[in-house]
Amino acid sequence: MASTNTTAAQAAPAPASAPAAPPAHGANLHVATPAGVLIALGIVYGDIGTSPLYTLRAIFARGPIQEEVVLGSVSAIFWTLTLLTTVKYMLLALRADNNGEGGILSLYALLRRRPTKWLYIPAILGASALLADGIITPPISVASAIEGLQILKPDLNTVPIILAIITGLFVFQQFGTAIIGKLFGPVMLVFFSMLAVLGVVQLLHYPAVFKALNPYYAINLVVNVPGGFWLLGAIFLCSTGAEALYADLGHVGRGNIYFSWTFVKVCLILNYFGQAAWLMQHVGQKLAGQNLFYKLMPDWFLLPGIAICTLATIIASQALISGSFTLIIEALRLRFWPKVRISYPTELRGQAYVPSINWLLYVGCVGVVLYFRESGNMEAAFGLAVTLTMLMTTVLLAYYLYYKRVSVLWIGLLVVVYFTIEGSFLVANLRKFPEGGWLSILLASIMLSVMLIWIRGQRLRNELTEFKDLAEYLPMLKELSNDHSVPKYATHLVYLTKSDNPKCVENGVIYSIFMKRPKRADVYYFIHVETTDDPYTTTYTVQHIMPNELVRIDFRLGFRVDHAINIMFRQVVTDLVKNKEVDITSRYESLNKNEIVGDFQFILLNKTLPTRYLLRGLLSTVMNLYERLKHLGVSEQESFGLDNSNVSIENVPLVIPARPELQLVREEVPAK
Repeated sequence: MASTNTTAAQAAPAPASAPAAPPAHGANLHVATPAGVLIALGIVYGDIGTSPLYTLRAIFARGPIQEEVVLGSVSAIFWTLTLLTTVKYMLLALRADNNGEGGILSLYALLRRRPTKWLYIPAILGASALLADGIITPPISVASAIEGLQILKPDLNTVPIILAIITGLFVFQQFGTAIIGKLFGPVMLVFFSMLAVLGVVQLLHYPAVFKALNPYYAINLVVNVPGGFWLLGAIFLCSTGAEALYADLGHVGRGNIYFSWTFVKVCLILNYFGQAAWLMQHVGQKLAGQNLFYKLMPDWFLLPGIAICTLATIIASQALISGSFTLIIEALRLRFWPKVRISYPTELRGQAYVPSINWLLYVGCVGVVLYFRESGNMEAAFGLAVTLTMLMTTVLLAYYLYYKRVSVLWIGLLVVVYFTIEGSFLVANLRKFPEGGWLSILLASIMLSVMLIWIRGQRLRNELTEFKDLAEYLPMLKELSNDHSVPKYATHLVYLTKSDNPKCVENGVIYSIFMKRPKRADVYYFIHVETTDDPYTTTYTVQHIMPNELVRIDFRLGFRVDHAINIMFRQVVTDLVKNKEVDITSRYESLNKNEIVGDFQFILLNKTLPTRYLLRGLLSTVMNLYERLKHLGVSEQESFGLDNSNVSIENVPLVIPARPELQLVREEVPAK
């Protein structure tokens, strides 16, 4: 706390991540506006919108063009976009919003107070796979666009260009996208319009391809065409951005997504069918590594087309990186991820920057580019992880509908249909495991391991934490506060407590106050932070346990709100002073008569655990790994925004283990 008079006028503004809810929040969730639709085009559809650059090319990468495969593939693409994106995500998932927010972790937060305690497993599985997808999507998207230059110059090495674009993209993250973000919508509008026009031009030459709208051709491909089932691994690439679409609900609102998806889907379908029309005119030939998408462009339009595609893939990558930041922040607030540094480069709602994740993604993207070098090789690593995310979302959606008292028959139908569809895609993608699919599984496994270790480590520490009945120590605390023989430690002494029961406090706090250097203060504060299931809750309660001597403050913060405790605590104290509930002036006579505010001191406890005495085997390993992750992350001082406060960090034992009594025998010192 500052050492000047604290008044209501001096209360600090709300932290950057905790302003009022976004425009999509609450009553505006269903509203569609022209500006909102344009923003949705720039934020929501980058991943799924750039999939025409590589989906059909991946299907025909090896064998000759066959009519049954062309019709079956484009039919399967149409019905995948319809059943997965339109029905599951648009009509079902977008309705499972958590106070206006979407995404797998928001959905989990909506369900986590329910009796089913294991639901965190599908939540972290899906989140881990989505983070893995964030490492593979930028390289394959950018590479697919840039490789169009090889049509003009076949011997061009595109790797340096791809790396330069990706490097610039990640370096730019720390500055935010408030300025160029305004261009995202118009650029994507041009891109989708280009998709539609290119498709229509080809369809004019072969309109008969529209017969593939009949699902018979998709079923025939999977059931009757030799090897047709395994093509589902490539067909699935058309829907990889559907999960990101759900996660962006809070940024743009359901109404804007609904309205814009109609336009986007029409453009995608026209382009996919246009590519199929081109293929139908070249039956029997081989693509031989050529980029099918650019075959649709006339020569004079090739350079402008490549430029538009490159901008679109950069926007798609930017949206996915920002989505990864949001996912990590949600995981951190839900205590699924170690505490990491978060900054807010602009005032734009939801614009956060997580340096550790940014550079982790960057290293992963560079590794993918250098290992695979071409987008055609990256396709094998793409898609496998996302199928896991979709399956986990289906599990959580089923429970959401169950708690909404939807008929068990409808829920059973949902599970059967989508487990069949997504399970088939998963099995087909597993065939790509040796060719590169192992990478997405490896990346997802690393992310999952971090989450599991962090969750289990916290649970072990919570199980070992001892709580004391605060009532037993209140008389001692009052005596200490008024014992002038003990040097005053601070005028106002603040502890953070994990006890959600106001009548209890952890043993470490008692140990710090009484058993180490006695900490006499005029007023003690116990602060407890609870993360709520609603994304933007910012409320608090105050209990005067001992008037003007012990105050407990409970903050209830949503899982998307920054825990800037220093700022929030200052605002609460300002309100308490204004209401004359506490007196924060210094108790020293020379300062009190001049109404000087007393000093505020925060005590953060580093609870040490002698694992060798308490834990054995796997539990000891988990705890050791947990401690390593804790040291790799930011300190509690930084994570709670206490960098500019008077903070002391103390080591206290989490629990004092009982040790066996040693039978020591005293020996007499022999006389000389």
